[in-house]
Amino acid sequence: MNNSLTHRGPDGGGVFNDPGIGLGHRRLSIIDLAGGDQPIYNEDNSIVIVFNGEIYNYRELREDLIAKGHTFRTHSDTEVIVHLYEEEGTDCVLQLNGMFAFAIWDKNKRRLFCARDRFGEKPFYYTVNNGTLYFASELKALKFTPNFDTSIDPSALDDYLAYGYVPAPKSIFKKVRKLSAASCLIWEAGNLQTKRYWSPSFPAEPIKIREEEAVDHLRDLINDSIKLRLRSDVPVGAFLSGGIDSSLMVALAAQQSEQTISTFSVGFSERDFDELGSAKVIADRYSTNHHEIMVDSLDLSLFPKIVAHFDEPFGDASAIPTYYVTQAAAEHIKVCISGDAGDEFFSGYTRYRYEPLEQQFDLLPEGLRKVALGGVAELMPDHIKGKGRLRRFSVSGHQRYQRMIGPFDPAERAELFRPEYQEHIDSSASFLQPYFGSNSKLDPISQRMLADQMTYLSDDILVKVDRDSMWHSLEVRVPLLDHRITDFANSLPFTLKNKNGNQKFLLKQILKDLAPDEIITREKKGFGLPLVHWFRERFSTFSEELMLSSDSFTHQFFEPKKIKSLIDGHNKGHRDLSRRIWTLLWLEQWCRLNLEK
Repeated sequence: MNNSLTHRGPDGGGVFNDPGIGLGHRRLSIIDLAGGDQPIYNEDNSIVIVFNGEIYNYRELREDLIAKGHTFRTHSDTEVIVHLYEEEGTDCVLQLNGMFAFAIWDKNKRRLFCARDRFGEKPFYYTVNNGTLYFASELKALKFTPNFDTSIDPSALDDYLAYGYVPAPKSIFKKVRKLSAASCLIWEAGNLQTKRYWSPSFPAEPIKIREEEAVDHLRDLINDSIKLRLRSDVPVGAFLSGGIDSSLMVALAAQQSEQTISTFSVGFSERDFDELGSAKVIADRYSTNHHEIMVDSLDLSLFPKIVAHFDEPFGDASAIPTYYVTQAAAEHIKVCISGDAGDEFFSGYTRYRYEPLEQQFDLLPEGLRKVALGGVAELMPDHIKGKGRLRRFSVSGHQRYQRMIGPFDPAERAELFRPEYQEHIDSSASFLQPYFGSNSKLDPISQRMLADQMTYLSDDILVKVDRDSMWHSLEVRVPLLDHRITDFANSLPFTLKNKNGNQKFLLKQILKDLAPDEIITREKKGFGLPLVHWFRERFSTFSEELMLSSDSFTHQFFEPKKIKSLIDGHNKGHRDLSRRIWTLLWLEQWCRLNLEK
C-alpha cells in the first residue's frame, strides 16, 4: 500500500506498527527537511500521526503550544498537530489553517482519529473489510488490501454521468468510501463514526459594508493568506493562466517573495483556447522566471496512464492541461501556488449571472413548463442547439442546477442506460437537495454558489489539482481557500462580487493597480481542452474504435446505438457534444483498466 503512493512522497517513507494498528507514510519534504520524517510522536510516544498536506499557521500554533508546556522534537508542521490534539482532542482541526488528511492513533484510548481539511484539498479513501478499517490517500493503495471488491456502485455510475465525477462520500466501488471534506472519522472498538466539523455558510442577511472597505479588507486577507503559503524550506512557484485569479496570485506573491517567482503556463494551438499571451503580460510585468508549455495534441499513449492514475472515472477534460502544467512545474520546483476557488466564491461562473433570468420560467406552472418546454425538447434531435436549454428551463432548483453543470441530464441518461440500470437514474440529484428549494433559506444565487463550494469544488476542481500535481510530486497551495477569505466572501452581498454583470468585481478592484486593463477586461476562458475541435478531427477515429468496438466494456451499461448517435451528432457540427463523448471515453478506458469481463 505504501509503495503504491511513492509518487506522493518520493523523499522518504515510514511505517508504524503496534498490536491492531499499522500506519504508513510517504514524504514530500517541504518543511523541516532534515527532521520532519513521519510517523511523528508526542513526548511519551502515546500518540502517533501520519499526515499529508501543510499547516500554514504552524509557527503561531507551535509558539502557543510551547507556552503551554509542550516539548517539540522537530520544526515540522506535522508535530504541531500531535500536540494540538493533546490539548484540544478532536476539536484540534478547528484551529488548523491548511490542507490536510491525517490519521492519529491514540494508544491510551485505543482510538484512531482521522480528518480532512475544510474543502477537501487532500484526499482520503477508506473501506471496512471483515472488521478491519483500511484507508489511504488514493484508491489505488486499497487495491492491495485482502479480497478487495471491485463491484461497481450503479448509483455512483449515474452520479458520474450526471456530474462528471463521483461525489463524496461515494466512490465508484460499492465497498469503498471517501471521507467528505471538513469531516472526521473515528474508529474505536471496531465501530466507525464520521461527522462534519465545519461547513461554508451564508448569513441570513449579507453584511453592510462599503465597497472600498470590502476591497481593502479582502486585499489584506489575501495578502496574509499568500504570506502563510509562501512558508517553505524550498522555493515556491505559481501557475499563471493570465486570468483574474492566477494573475492576482502571481502579482501579490511576487511582491512578497524574497526570491524570483517561477511561473508556468499552458497553451493550445487553437486560438480560442490559448491564453499564453495574457500570461506573458503578467510574467513580464513581475519579471518572473516564466515557462510556457504548448499542447498541440494529446499523446494518445498518455491517455490510459492519466485515466489509471485518477483511480475513478473523471470527466473533467481540464485534467489533461493540468497534467502538462504540473509536469513542467515539477521539473523546477516542489511547491506551486494556484488561483483556484475564485469562481466559486467571487462569482466567476455565468450560471450565477443567468440565474435571475432563468427564474422567470419558474413563474409558469410546473406542469406547463414540463409540457411546453420539456415536451418540445424531447421532440428535438440530439444535435440541434437549444435542446438542453429547454430541458433545463422545464425544471427548477437542484434539478436545473444539475442539468446546467453536468454532462448528461436524466432524460439523456435514461436513453443511454440499459434497462437493468434504469432504477438508479436521478438518484444522483438527491444529495443536492439541501442546497436548494423550500428548505433553503438562501436566495437562488447563493444556493448555487454553496452547492459549488460543497460539491463541484471539492470533488472536481481540487481532485484534478491533487491527482495531477502529486503524480509529479508537486505540492499545490490555494490561497483563496483560506477559510478567513471564504467566510468573508460568503458574508458579502452578491452585488459586490458581481456588480452589474461584472463578474469577480472585488478581485478585479484589487488587481486594477497590479495589472493592465487588457487582463482585467478580457473575456473569461475556461481551462480545458479544445475537445469540440479534436473530436471532429484527431480524436474522431480513436473515440469510435474505443467505444464502439465489439469488446467495449461500457456496452454492459449503455446502449451502443446511443453512443454512436452522440458521436455522429457531434460530427455533424450543429451542436457541441464533446463533453458527453469525453465522459464516456474516459469511462470506457477506466473500465478496461479496472474491470474483468
